[in-house]
Amino acid sequence: MAHIAVSALSHEGLVREHNEDSLAIGPWTLCATVTESPQTLLFPLGAPCLVAVADGLGGHPGGEVASALVARRLAALAPGLDDPDAVREALLACNREVFEATEQTPELAGMGTTVAGLVVTSTEVIVFNVGDSRVLDATGGDLLRLSTDDSPPPPPGRRTTNIVTQTLGGSVSPRTVDPHIAVHPLPAAGARYLVCSDGLTDPVPDEEIADILTRHSDSAAAFELWKAAIDAGGPDNITLALVSVHHDE
Repeated sequence: MAHIAVSALSHEGLVREHNEDSLAIGPWTLCATVTESPQTLLFPLGAPCLVAVADGLGGHPGGEVASALVARRLAALAPGLDDPDAVREALLACNREVFEATEQTPELAGMGTTVAGLVVTSTEVIVFNVGDSRVLDATGGDLLRLSTDDSPPPPPGRRTTNIVTQTLGGSVSPRTVDPHIAVHPLPAAGARYLVCSDGLTDPVPDEEIADILTRHSDSAAAFELWKAAIDAGGPDNITLALVSVHHDE
């Protein structure tokens, strides 16, 4: 049977005191929780299958609250996310709800989160993001970035930047967002995607990520990606979901 396999984990890394990342996979969520062993979930190919990573903003109050709110809201809306307009409206709703939560709990003012993810249908993949979490196409031997970082170019001599220009929430006063959304056809021969926070992509170069994905599959690949981030110092929370689409043999 044609199906989607999602192998995921979330970990605080070696520097942060706690995990502010959250995951949504179909109706399942993992919020501000640590897992060192990847969990693999299977879904039939057909109905919309959501996979999303939300990275709560460090240095702001309630990063884990914002990421959990967004992950749970997207998971609840997942069955109806079958076109780009529905995805856009869901992200705009998430942004409003983060600000509404801060109005109800003033000590959380300024909380926010990035989000990146995809929705797999029977014929296409809807990719979305706000912030610097990423969606990568790992179907071939190289990585192709499908998301768009909301960040300025890194300074000379550096590969990354910690500046994020757009998030869900993240300011004291409410503001709108302009989500990045793109639709790609689902390859007939199957496909492979990586959704992750910058806790993976900042310390681990794309070439190393691609090499790991070439040598490993599903849960083994997810574990090796996490290990690579840890071996690189684990400077941030590490959350990733490897999405493999398998068609009928």
